[in-house]
Amino acid sequence: MIVFLAIRMVPGDTIIAMLGTDAGLLTDTQRDALRAYFGLDRPLLDQYFFWIGEVLNGNFGISVRHGRPVIEIILERFPLTLELAILSLIIALSFGIPVGIMSSVWREKKIDIIGRLLALFGQAVPNFLLGLLILYYLSVYFEIMPNSGNYSDLWINPLENLRQMFLPAITLGFSFAASVMRTTRSSMLEVFGEDYIRTARSKGVSEFNIIFRHALRNALIPVVTLSGVELGYLLGGTLIVEEVYALPGLGRLILNAITQRDYALVQGVTLFIAFNFLILGLLADFIYTVLNRRINFNNV
Repeated sequence: MIVFLAIRMVPGDTIIAMLGTDAGLLTDTQRDALRAYFGLDRPLLDQYFFWIGEVLNGNFGISVRHGRPVIEIILERFPLTLELAILSLIIALSFGIPVGIMSSVWREKKIDIIGRLLALFGQAVPNFLLGLLILYYLSVYFEIMPNSGNYSDLWINPLENLRQMFLPAITLGFSFAASVMRTTRSSMLEVFGEDYIRTARSKGVSEFNIIFRHALRNALIPVVTLSGVELGYLLGGTLIVEEVYALPGLGRLILNAITQRDYALVQGVTLFIAFNFLILGLLADFIYTVLNRRINFNNV
């Protein structure tokens, strides 16, 4: 509802944004006919409930700019955003969890200090700055990676697609890994102070088993929560990174929809992003039950 009202408060006319300079060629009758066709001549309350009713029937509306169903456009752009989010998640977990474990095991040692400095750097540097630096040095200066250009689909040219997605995934995964590292470290340190860890050590259990069989499973629960939230944001479209690397994902789609006053597309993408958060939250709840057997849905 907030997005529905906010996008209509943006100055400008949808029909003029759709036609551009050609809008001046329309007569008042033609402009009114277009507004009636897209349902823009109705009161706001009528427009909202009509849109909700259509959504419940699986119809997200027609994009004013593209002239196509909104759901088709979203599903066309979503695979790129999904691929980028998954690659970023893999990079973040592959680096963040091991470094967080080592920092907690060797607390206040050199590896811990280096890990915390990297995490601080990762969270402090903006994505757009990191993306531009990576793009310049690896693509322009050293010429070892492709810069932004025509996007290659994963199913058409997998190798070229992965080469194009590598730098954006590193850009997003770096700050994501920093959050995962800090969360893993703090969670591991908290678990190390629990009674059952001291009991395991007193029984002579090896440090390896204490870390990976007893401590890590419980310490990963906050990491799962963080990963679900971060992945939801990534699936919502990484606008800045998509702009830097010229990737046609959901982020650029919704930005263009806002600037072009494409109400149906903005509303459809927003609802789709919210749906992703719900699915990821439910998936995180199931993962909790796998990591910690004491958590189950019978107690809910």
